Amino acid sequence: MEKAQTSGRSRATEIIQRLRTHYPLTWLLSFARLARSTFFSQLQVKPDKDKVLKAAIKDIKAKHPDYGYRRVHACLPGVNHKKVQRLMQVLGLQVRSRKSKKFTTYRGTIGVIAPNHLERDFSATAPKQKWVTDITEFKAKDGSKVYLSPILDLFNNEIVSYNLSYSPNWVQVEDMLMQAVKGLNKACGVILHSDQGWQYQMVAYRRILAEHGIIQSMSRKGNCLDNAAMESFFGRLKTECFYGREFNSREEIVDAVRDYLDYYNHRRIQLKLKGLSPIQYRKQSFK
Repeated sequence: MEKAQTSGRSRATEIIQRLRTHYPLTWLLSFARLARSTFFSQLQVKPDKDKVLKAAIKDIKAKHPDYGYRRVHACLPGVNHKKVQRLMQVLGLQVRSRKSKKFTTYRGTIGVIAPNHLERDFSATAPKQKWVTDITEFKAKDGSKVYLSPILDLFNNEIVSYNLSYSPNWVQVEDMLMQAVKGLNKACGVILHSDQGWQYQMVAYRRILAEHGIIQSMSRKGNCLDNAAMESFFGRLKTECFYGREFNSREEIVDAVRDYLDYYNHRRIQLKLKGLSPIQYRKQSFK
């Protein structure tokens, strides 16, 4: 309300200032119901030179609520990134993050622990060189839970496949794997890295990997930095899709995560991908 009143006084002052050469100031102030002191104080207010830029920032944030200042800046060529950051702070448009307890499926050594072939080298020069996977948990207001199991390609951060389940079981991981291996050339020798969760130690898991020429890699016990790329994705996903929103049921969470993953792969730009989305970047790399 206060902002609206200030805007109204500013507009009235502009009109009176234009008309005062033709009409008595006293009459104009009376007609506009504006105090003389207010009129002259408004004349001292400098025009907002960033008005157009602020409007552009608001428009970008309205279309992409998850964008931080770096990606907003990427949409505004020729504007200093520090200025974008400052104006977003002034407008209260910063992305707020929130830490949560990490979900883990580790149950000790129940099968084979694979070597760490990835060794924290999260770079890739082509698709299907290095994949990472893990499972994360979401909790609805009614106490029900949803589990997401995705595979992320380190070449372009694309989610290659995923499964949403109400239980972190073997069927979930198996379905995710079978989606990912469709059309996979056995000779490509892609590395698939995970933590030491019980699903990844299973004979059935290792068999599917071997059948499709996938090299299994595992983090060291209790070392989340060995799978930092996957942890980073989960943090981004929850900040942009989950935190700050209220989900009354697990069905609502499933719908929201599915929508986000589609948006993430097809439309969410990433600076490291030259301002393109994961799928746009992959397609461009083969032109």
